[in-house]
Amino acid sequence: MKTFWDARYAEEAYAYGTEPNAWFAQQLATLPPGRLLLPAEGEGRNAVHAARMGWQVTAFDISDRGRDKAMRLAAQHGVHITYCVGTIHEIAPLAKDFDAVGFSFAHFPSAVRASLNAAIMQHLRPGAAVVFEAFAKEQLKYQPVHGSGGPQEAAMLYTVEEVRAEFAGVDFHVLEEVEVHLNEGSYHQGLAKVVRGSGVKR
Repeated sequence: MKTFWDARYAEEAYAYGTEPNAWFAQQLATLPPGRLLLPAEGEGRNAVHAARMGWQVTAFDISDRGRDKAMRLAAQHGVHITYCVGTIHEIAPLAKDFDAVGFSFAHFPSAVRASLNAAIMQHLRPGAAVVFEAFAKEQLKYQPVHGSGGPQEAAMLYTVEEVRAEFAGVDFHVLEEVEVHLNEGSYHQGLAKVVRGSGVKR
């Protein structure tokens, strides 16, 4: 996986653009700035957006190339982000009182997905905000027609029920499967099916 993502982020252009994910940005705008955790953050578009809004951002990803581009983007906008390379189990120990977490297309291998998600959630304080968006299993039907991206392995994709089960400690006030039109760089373009949610950790 690291080889795949380093190759994708080695391209000069930002693979998913430099603007934040729309659902993430919409939900973040409703929250007071605090300490934000961003897993699988890639090239930093969400991290930089949040930092510009006054958040203290800690991001991580397995790709060194992703981190390089994220730090470049942060410098261009004159903001500071903390960005670690590795999985949640590999990076330096993090605090366990983050005020929010943003999962934006954080698709992990099926064998470790549940354990990684659980480990990430342990770093949130009770009452912390949880923002989630990922491709739905139904996206497999959209990929050949619309070319809108996402993993091609069903086990890496989500249903509403799977999200509810893997994030059992979250009270979601929104959790739904919806059709959206993505416009995020070269790889998220066109009609897509996603699962998105917003809630708080109990």
